[in-house]
Amino acid sequence: MSATESRRRLFPLRLLVTLLVVAAVPCPRAQPGQSPVTDADIARAARGQPTITDKDIDAARRKYRTPTEDELARVPVPSTPRIDALPQPRSPQRIDLGAIARGFDEMGAPDPTKAAVTAGPALLVFVSFSMPDAALERLADQAARSGATLLLRGLVEDSLPKTVTRVQRVIGQRKVGFQVDPQAFDRFSITATPSFVLIKDRSVPTPCAAGTCFAADSYALAAGDVSIDYALRFIQRSAPKFSRDANLFLTRMKGG
Repeated sequence: MSATESRRRLFPLRLLVTLLVVAAVPCPRAQPGQSPVTDADIARAARGQPTITDKDIDAARRKYRTPTEDELARVPVPSTPRIDALPQPRSPQRIDLGAIARGFDEMGAPDPTKAAVTAGPALLVFVSFSMPDAALERLADQAARSGATLLLRGLVEDSLPKTVTRVQRVIGQRKVGFQVDPQAFDRFSITATPSFVLIKDRSVPTPCAAGTCFAADSYALAAGDVSIDYALRFIQRSAPKFSRDANLFLTRMKGG
């Protein structure tokens, strides 16, 4: 057998071995969870989605339509509430508007037929509505028991009705003098509220730029955010000659 013939016989055998080796090598496979997306998968997903048609859109428009101008015009417009028809708070005590407007008239021009203003001492408490309501109500309560008079410099927003309403809210059912007297603030040089002025018994006023004035030794002044009884005791300590007059109001506060 020649060499050429031997090579011809071995070639098919070598080819067979090569094919067997290639067949033995495993083909790459898809990893779990990474299967390729086919056209069938896409078509199946598309079939699962709802299809919105023109008919569906028209039905939604008819169900949730925009009202016409005629329909809007027929909607009733809420009427303006009547303030005068609202319930009004009960006023247990009427306030004399004239007395408030006149102010502290009894301390005006002295009566030549009288030797003194009053037959006893006077206690004036100067207040303002800028003070806390709790402080005003406390002073109103003590003024009602002691016989003191509360004084304002002016009207609330230059309105007498508003002033009366605010005064009524403070005094409630208490019987207390509450007057408007801007001249009294000037007469006693009041610059802060609350301030307390105790006028001695049988003090005689005299004419001055503020209408009428009292001599410096005829009254005692105390100022500060304190109660009436505290102010009176302070006056007793700082001006002993007013002790008897101050004690009169303290006794009234105790119910004596």
